[in-house]
This record gives sequence, structure tokens and C-alpha cells, in this order.
Amino acid sequence: MPKNKPNIIKGAFLAIAMRWTDRFIGLISTIILARLLAPADFGIIATAWIVIGLADVLLEMGVWVVLMQTKNPTPAHYDTAWTIRFIQTSIMTVVVLLAAPLAASYFENPALTPVIRVLAFVFLLEGLGNIWIITLQKEQQYTRDFNFVFIKRIAIFVITVSGAFLYESYWALVAGNLGGRLTGVLLSYTMHPNRPHFSFEKFREIFSLSQWVWARSIAQFFQSRLHEIVVASREAPAVMGAYSLAGQLAAMPTTELLTPLNRVLFPAFVKVKDDLNELKRVFLLAQGVQALIAIPAGVGMALVADEVVALMLGEKWLAAVPLVEVLALIGCFTAITSSGFHVLSTLGKFRITAVYATIQVAIFAALAYLAFPTAGAQDISYLRVVMAALGLISFSIFLCRELPGLKIREMLASVIRPALGAATMFGVLASLEPQLVVSPALKLVTEIAIGTAAYTATVAITWFLTGRKKGPESYLLEKFSPITRRRLRRD
Repeated sequence: MPKNKPNIIKGAFLAIAMRWTDRFIGLISTIILARLLAPADFGIIATAWIVIGLADVLLEMGVWVVLMQTKNPTPAHYDTAWTIRFIQTSIMTVVVLLAAPLAASYFENPALTPVIRVLAFVFLLEGLGNIWIITLQKEQQYTRDFNFVFIKRIAIFVITVSGAFLYESYWALVAGNLGGRLTGVLLSYTMHPNRPHFSFEKFREIFSLSQWVWARSIAQFFQSRLHEIVVASREAPAVMGAYSLAGQLAAMPTTELLTPLNRVLFPAFVKVKDDLNELKRVFLLAQGVQALIAIPAGVGMALVADEVVALMLGEKWLAAVPLVEVLALIGCFTAITSSGFHVLSTLGKFRITAVYATIQVAIFAALAYLAFPTAGAQDISYLRVVMAALGLISFSIFLCRELPGLKIREMLASVIRPALGAATMFGVLASLEPQLVVSPALKLVTEIAIGTAAYTATVAITWFLTGRKKGPESYLLEKFSPITRRRLRRD
């Protein structure tokens, strides 16, 4: 790889390692809170966040994405973006304060009104933050970016867990979120010397791009949250709580791998966007690595859902097990499409991604409200997996049309071995599971060990049988095995 090209995977693994440290704290927090609070408490907060998220996308113009996509932004770009965002977040705060009773009435839960009104102030805190902090991610300063996220996580953890121990109430979650946002505001000014100022100098330029980012954000919100709106309006708070936490748990293995990688990919893609051949090469490599790691993680979580829920959350959350088993599979499809969205954003194809997300939302809404008007949490989870599978096919077609030279067969080649390995892992564990009559902890460890061995062996064998072609397997081996690195170079 040329020296002036971004080392995507090296940066990604550093980001993943740092992200895991952050998420380990979040995991401990979830385990503690699951035992201190009831499923209904999580249901109230999850429903409140639907309202907060809806207000966010309806008024958020996507200036952060525009700044990331702009190759050489000037101080005027940052000042204008901060001004737009401050005005937006101020309006959001007022709108949510006024709309809280209407939201509580829709979900038939009066307890939501005060919760939503207090959470409305997260918008104001977001708008007060120093927008220059985005340069940590844009300039690929991974360690400083991690420190920013890590300290915020510590603040949320301390405030939330302390509140839960003292009051055993969902208000601990509210306090933790507000405390974390306030910490983020303070950090943003201490970690970057530049300060934002009111300005509209670059308004026309930013708005011309952000309007499509805004449209895409609205569509993607409903794409990712409409299922929660459906479940929250049809099920009791306890069921909604189980569904919400099951979704978080199911997505954890793949999310914690993809999120840090995507934070690396977007700025790295921007740096090579003028060289379409290099952009295509980097995309296929990134997609291959994502699939190699995230697909078995998603399938693995589905296979060990029973043990994970029992050990992490406790007996009162066993209703979440069948939900985790289904929802974990969504991450397998996300692993394949994730980097593609960043390629389109890099190329400024916000309109394409907005149209794609809108179509996905329209189809899901038609199925959820018209075809299955009484579907509950479990049925909605099955519907989401089907939509994810169909979305993968359609998005691959979209992407190949927009990135010159990219072929469906090339995308398929980068994921076929991980898919075969995951299928083998599933078959092996499914056949051995009845014979593993041991404690949940020992069973979990055994299943992880056997599953990892089955997956790794399958991927390695199929890679050797197909001629050890250059790709994610060879790249990882080159990075982590000196002996293999010399052998591959010699070949």
C-alpha cells in the first residue's frame, strides 16, 4: 500500500480496540441496570427516546456530515455549521417541550410527559458544544477521539449507576444522559483550541448539501426506529423494554465492530474519493474485513442468546431471548452494506441514500400497518430480518450503479467465505447444543470456543482452496503474522 494512502484497517483496529474499552463500561452499566430496574423502566425510556429521535431528524440539517464530506473546510464552514446547528437545537428543545403531552397521549403513557420534557434539554446541550471537535475524527486523531468518547461514557456510567442504586428509578437513565451531554460540551472546549462564532457566510454552500442529508436522516430514522414505534404503540411498557434491550444486546457484537470502523472509513474514503479505482479497492477490502468479523459475531449471538441473557440480564429478562435470537441476524446484513453507505456519502450521493431509505421505510410501513396490523414484538422482529435481507440485495444494485467499475460478483466474493464459515458454525453448534448439559457460564464458553474454531477452519480452508487470493484474509495475516507476511510476499 502506498505511503500516502490511508491505512484503513490499521486505523480501524485501533478504533475497535478503543471502542471496546468504551463499550465494556456500557456493558457493565447495562448488566447492573438490568438488575436494579424493571423492564417497564427501560420501556418508558426507550419510548421517550423515540420522540427525541424523531424531533432530532425532523430539524437536524446534517451539518456534521457536510463538514466531514467537505475536503478542505475553512473556519467559515465551521462557524456557519455551528450557527445553523445552534439555531436548530434551540428550536428542537422548544418543540419537544410543547409536544411532550401529545406524545404521551399517543403512546397512552402519562409518565412519558415529564421524561420527554427533561430529555428535551439534550438538544440545547448539543447545540452549545464546540463543533471543532469533529476535526478529531476528520483528521483521524483516533486516540484523542477515543478520549473524548471515553470520558463522556465514564460520566454517563457514574451518574446513571449511582442514581439507579439510590432511587431504583428510570430517572437515573435520564440523569445519566443529561450528565453525559454536559460533559461532552465541556470537553469539546477543553480538547480543541478553536472556538465557533455566529456566521452565515457559507450558508448557501452547506445548505445545498445538507438538505439531502436532512432528507436521508429522516428516512433513516424511520428505517431504524419505525419498528420501535409500532411495538411501543401495540405492547405494554414491559414488552417494549424487553424488545428495546433485546435489540441493543443483539446488535452489540456487530455494532461494536462496525461503529469504530465506520468512524475511520468516512474520512479515509474522502481522502481517496478523486481516485475511483483506489476508492473501489479500499471499499472492497473494508467490506471484506467487516464481513469477516461481523457476520460470525451476529450468527454467534443468535446461537448463544439463551446463555447471554441469563448471565448478563437475569431471569426476569428471559422473555427477550427469542427476540435476541432473531434480531442478532440483522447485523450480518448490516456488515455487508455498512461501508457502502459511506462510499455514497463520500461521493456526495446523499439523494440516492435518501431515496433508498425512503423506499425501505415505505415497504416496512405497508407491511407493518396494512399486511400485519396486529403484529407484536416477535412478529416485527421477523419482519425486520426479511427487510434487511431484501435491503441488502437492492442496496448492492444501487451501489454498483453509482460506483463505476464495481460489480455484484466482486461484492459477493468479499463475503462468501464469511457466510460459509458462519453457516458451518451454525450447523456445528446446533448439533452439539443438546449434548452440552452444563452450567450456563460453561456452556457459553464452550460454544464460543467451538464456534470460533469451526468458523476459522472453514474460512481458512476455503481461502486456501480458492488460491489464497489477496483480500481481507491475506491483509489480516500480513498485519498480524510476520511469517505469513514473508510467505505471501514471496508468493
